[in-house]
Amino acid sequence: MTTEKRPLQYGMIGCGMMGQEHVRNMKLLDSVELTHAYEPDEGMRIQMKQRVPGIQFHESIEELLRETEVDAWVIASPNFRHAEQLELISNLQPKPTLVEKPLCTSPAQLQKLLELKKNFHFPIWVAMEYRYMPPLAALLEEIRNPSCLGQLKTLSIREHRFPFLVKVGNWNRFNANSGGTLVEKCCHFFDLMNLITQSQATKVFASGGMEVNHLDESYSGMKPDIIDQAFVIVEFANGMRATLDLCMFAEGSLFQEEIAAVGSAGKVECKIPGPERFWPEDLGEPPTPELIFSPRFPKGVSRKEVTVDPLILAAGDHHGSTFYQHQRFQQVVLGNGEIEVSLEDGARAVLLGLAAQESIKTGQAISLVDGPYSFDQFL
Repeated sequence: MTTEKRPLQYGMIGCGMMGQEHVRNMKLLDSVELTHAYEPDEGMRIQMKQRVPGIQFHESIEELLRETEVDAWVIASPNFRHAEQLELISNLQPKPTLVEKPLCTSPAQLQKLLELKKNFHFPIWVAMEYRYMPPLAALLEEIRNPSCLGQLKTLSIREHRFPFLVKVGNWNRFNANSGGTLVEKCCHFFDLMNLITQSQATKVFASGGMEVNHLDESYSGMKPDIIDQAFVIVEFANGMRATLDLCMFAEGSLFQEEIAAVGSAGKVECKIPGPERFWPEDLGEPPTPELIFSPRFPKGVSRKEVTVDPLILAAGDHHGSTFYQHQRFQQVVLGNGEIEVSLEDGARAVLLGLAAQESIKTGQAISLVDGPYSFDQFL
């Protein structure tokens, strides 16, 4: 006689826009269920109940974390809550946890998290899902292939996209809540820089501001202070350089992300369209992601499309990456996989974003080797 194993039970903190994307992708996995959640906003609770009719909501995070049948936690709350909620999980019921990016929003939170790290005896996966976009994963494979690029020298990332969406309570309009645009939005890109260069960032210089969006907005008498455009240059210990060009009033772009890696033997580019739900139907089919190869010798450009399963693509706004991330995290929960995006990875991406924001504020290049933004000081 065989006993059928029950599905994995997940508990979620925060059921807003990103929390619901997590659920849509979890539903595509075998043997995973969202069974418990904490969400203070009634509207978001109603939406989540429509997606998961049997979900049980709790009146506090502490009450949620007493649910002993839960196998794993997903944190999808506003950015400034992530650090304190990781600490609560550590104290009350440490189990495998997927925490949304950014890991935290300030140097003080970062310091505390890294001090507590020695007591975190449970797997923590930071949701840097851009690593798992199929076109970006294909780009990473090509970068690791020496016959394609030779020795990698420079990396440039451009994101020209739509403005920040409206979130519950408009929390994402203020640096104190989000960590700032270069933390909230761009920690993904700083994580990719760290991953691709395989080196320690040593210096960052940034210029940016609020140019078009949010200028006429006001919330409880407070004006938003997030930027909507920036240029960032990052230098690395191994001599590589990386750049970021961010514009959040360019939703008319054919491609949302364009990433170019240039090596001694050639260049490879990755072009990724924005979410399909924002593509105007009157323009026909949305563009397909592609890789573009440009060797130095012999010259000659070639292209390769990178398609994504339509069912997975439709489950979120991140080109299938949320599904592939959850697929790997499920293996961690089952005890069959390893954490691929660690707490330290998340911390380094946040620190680079914070330093870039400081550079905009001061007009100076910021050292990541010494001074207040040196990662070593947090260890």
